[in-house]
Amino acid sequence: MTTDDLHLLTGAHALGALPEEEREAFERHLTECEPCARESAELCATAARLGSAASAVPRDEMREQVLRRITTVRQEAPRTPGPVRPLGRGATQARLLSRWALAACLAVAALGGTAWWQFDRAEDAERRAQAVERGASEVAAVLSAPDAKVDVGDLGGGATGSVVVSRSRDRAVFVASGLPRPPTGRTYQLWFDDGEAMRSAGLLDPGRTDQTVLMQGAVSRSSGMGITVEPEGGSAQPTSTPLVLMKFAS
Repeated sequence: MTTDDLHLLTGAHALGALPEEEREAFERHLTECEPCARESAELCATAARLGSAASAVPRDEMREQVLRRITTVRQEAPRTPGPVRPLGRGATQARLLSRWALAACLAVAALGGTAWWQFDRAEDAERRAQAVERGASEVAAVLSAPDAKVDVGDLGGGATGSVVVSRSRDRAVFVASGLPRPPTGRTYQLWFDDGEAMRSAGLLDPGRTDQTVLMQGAVSRSSGMGITVEPEGGSAQPTSTPLVLMKFAS
């Protein structure tokens, strides 16, 4: 495995998707490569926050329903493995991308399943689950993008914010941790820094201290982002001093 290959393992390492031999080689690499060590730590923190972004207690009937449905699903026959071929650099990259894709699918399934069991009426559950699944799928696509970059900022009072940007997908994801509730009638608003003006990128849920959101709108040529406290419903332009301004990692 070359040094170039090792530089590509930060995402898979953050998700615990490396086999033992590659994990040991990559962790030795981390002691010598500060950029990889920093990126790996940031991705680990982001993955942990995403894992706690949504949770719900399933209904008591869920186990019985799942076991009953299992009996109606036909098991696929085992597939005959093909010949084993050596992995080159291209194959290594493809394997890494497939691991990210698997993690993304698991995130989508978990978030979509959580939403489904939160509602009593089946028609409402399906509609809401589909909306959550679409949002989770878009978030996962940004996080698993090969060019995803992470920047972390201090929001004050022990709160932190992380922004993950994918230029190839032209989207960004914001992760808040430990964010205090805003004053009554106020809300947190995200902004893209377009240079001469700030462009609204959506509102955060004022009732949640930890959350992960897909920032609204394309990243385009934005050089960074900010977060302000605004009147409930948001503002057309910032009306308060930003809690933090973060430059997008290049």
